[in-house]
Amino acid sequence: MASVGQRSWNWKDTGIAAAMLAPSAFILGLFIVYPLGRAVWLGQQRCNAFGDQCRSNGFDQYLDIFTSNEFQSALRATIILTVITVPLGLFLGVGLAVLADKHLRGVGFFRTAFSSTIATSVAVASLMWLFLLQPSVGALANIDWINSLFPVIKDPGLLQDPDTALPSVAMSSVWAGLGFTFILVTASLQGVPRELHEAAAVDGATGTMRFWKITVPLLAPTLIFVVIVLTTRAFQTFGEVDLLTNGGPRPGNSTTTITYFVYGEASVIASDPGLQAGGAVLLFVILLFLSGLQLRGLGRRTDLG
Repeated sequence: MASVGQRSWNWKDTGIAAAMLAPSAFILGLFIVYPLGRAVWLGQQRCNAFGDQCRSNGFDQYLDIFTSNEFQSALRATIILTVITVPLGLFLGVGLAVLADKHLRGVGFFRTAFSSTIATSVAVASLMWLFLLQPSVGALANIDWINSLFPVIKDPGLLQDPDTALPSVAMSSVWAGLGFTFILVTASLQGVPRELHEAAAVDGATGTMRFWKITVPLLAPTLIFVVIVLTTRAFQTFGEVDLLTNGGPRPGNSTTTITYFVYGEASVIASDPGLQAGGAVLLFVILLFLSGLQLRGLGRRTDLG
């Protein structure tokens, strides 16, 4: 007889548990495990120009892809894009959320305006910025005083100049993702007890001190999540690049990110599914490493670590 507090092995309970897990396991295997495994397998293949005759190069092909000049250039562009978009997007999102958290008349209108970009697709946002920056018919390019201050807007154009194309794409990406950051931070601010700020104010703490000593620590879990999401989004940037620059300007391809390198129509590996799969797997590994690094590094400063 089993002692008190112990249970004998029950195959019936095991069967019930397996039956309950089966639908989730099936969906996970069909849409996550199988595609990932096939991508890893396909990443070893090297195909002809038509993509139908492939041969295995083994896992050495991943090293060949990673060390290639094209992938290194795409990785460099992706890192630059991330360095621009993540801090700027976080700063603007937090700043606007703090401003909109004030109890003022009409603040609801500004909250709606600041969060409206979350309902705008990447395609629509990119076309809006294309309308603004296109040198021949763009709104900014045809304002005289702006042209006199920044001649590059008109000739050759911000999206055509190798030095300004990537920052211009980054601005479009920041604007498109601003609503997401704003909504999350605003929701977190609603959970910060007002009593803490009132007590600190009574003790003589300034607004800046209260923000850094009270608000930021309580927002830290949300900020970590936002940083991870913004980083992932930056590394997966495709729509903005495809619509605004098509990976150019050429021949330097200064806006060819890793995602465009893998999926872009003008990419040098566009006709080789093996190299494309290898690049996608490398992108997955890089994002997995960065997410773990961010959780480990930033999580130590919060109650999540």
